[in-house]
Amino acid sequence: METVQQLQPQKKTIYLPYFVIFVGYLVFGFSENIKGPAIPRIQADFAIDELQIGTLLAFNSLGFLLACSFTGVLTSKYGIKLASILAFGTMVLSGVLIYISNNYLFFSASYFLMYIGNGLLEIALAILAARVFTKNTGFMMNLSHFFYGLSSTAAPIMAAGLMGVNMFGNELGWRGMYFLMLALCIIPLIPAIYSKFPKDSAAVEEKIPLKVFLKDRAAWLITLILSLGVIAELSIAGWLVNFLEKSYHWSSTSSSVMLSVFFLCFMLGRLLLGFVTDKIGFMTSLIIFSAVAGVATIVATILGPAAIWLYAVAGFGIAPIYPTVMALLAKRYPNGIDAAISVTVTLMGIAVVIGNFLIGAIIDGSKDWFASIYGNEIGVVRGFQMGFIFIGVCALLCSIFSLYLHRYLSKRNEMM
Repeated sequence: METVQQLQPQKKTIYLPYFVIFVGYLVFGFSENIKGPAIPRIQADFAIDELQIGTLLAFNSLGFLLACSFTGVLTSKYGIKLASILAFGTMVLSGVLIYISNNYLFFSASYFLMYIGNGLLEIALAILAARVFTKNTGFMMNLSHFFYGLSSTAAPIMAAGLMGVNMFGNELGWRGMYFLMLALCIIPLIPAIYSKFPKDSAAVEEKIPLKVFLKDRAAWLITLILSLGVIAELSIAGWLVNFLEKSYHWSSTSSSVMLSVFFLCFMLGRLLLGFVTDKIGFMTSLIIFSAVAGVATIVATILGPAAIWLYAVAGFGIAPIYPTVMALLAKRYPNGIDAAISVTVTLMGIAVVIGNFLIGAIIDGSKDWFASIYGNEIGVVRGFQMGFIFIGVCALLCSIFSLYLHRYLSKRNEMM
């Protein structure tokens, strides 16, 4: 009898955190990737141009960055449970505020709050996964991010469909769509409240000091690799629908379906390539898959509508980058994983802010320059193409720096 009573809390401890991680990534994918079909409507409603969209995304990435900067400290001081509850709760609240936003300023503030929730969730889920997935880390990290890919695949089509739904005599629109999708965060919020999450097992004296982490050249290279990979991932997700609609005059539905195909390959990449990552090693995986993503993106952009399907191939290549880097961090810094993830993702957030702004500026500036020579229609096409070539270059640089890190670790006999 005593043995049975002891086993019951252990089951709760083991299985609820798994549910929170997997469903957490599921709703995270929805929250991040419904923006593709929504951005053209937001742009039309508030009469803003591409540079302003890029600035909006960059500014809101500051919310993500702000959350990343304090979530690690919050987790260390008050526990992963509180951080998880705050993350899901913030995202539900932001959905309500986006729904009632009636001007651009109020909407920007509400969107900023959603990004704070995203930042909280990014760090909280990564730390929780690093503590829970102690075996087959590469595969389990990719499996958990498979749920992100699953929801990301469905998100554009669901978003486009929901925006056209009539409720109570009115079209739901992008505001109602955001409200409903972010309300899904209630699902993992409830088990997060009742879960017993694993604590940091490293003693205080065993933890790697932050100074040591920041002096490690490998840590900076890992951060750079992650940043370039995430810029490529989020940029395709954020700009592809806009690109297809405005450059090639695709319908909203067709553009959203193409984005979903990208995320379908992205999802399959995370489901299938986790096995490959554990077989061939973290560094080799990063070198190969980021190169595939970069080449596919650039070729798809140069060849035009006939090669649009190559963006899906790029999704397959981009997919393993983030979870593989998280697995790499968990293996390299097991006694300082909270700080390692917080610092790495915070610095990544800075890079994403810069990347969002640069892509918006490149598209807008190139569009105006080409329009002055070849006319507005050609200008729009060339502007978006220049932005997507930049995205492809980011993925190629991810591969190049992964190769450099591979050589650096090999020379020091620190390969993982």
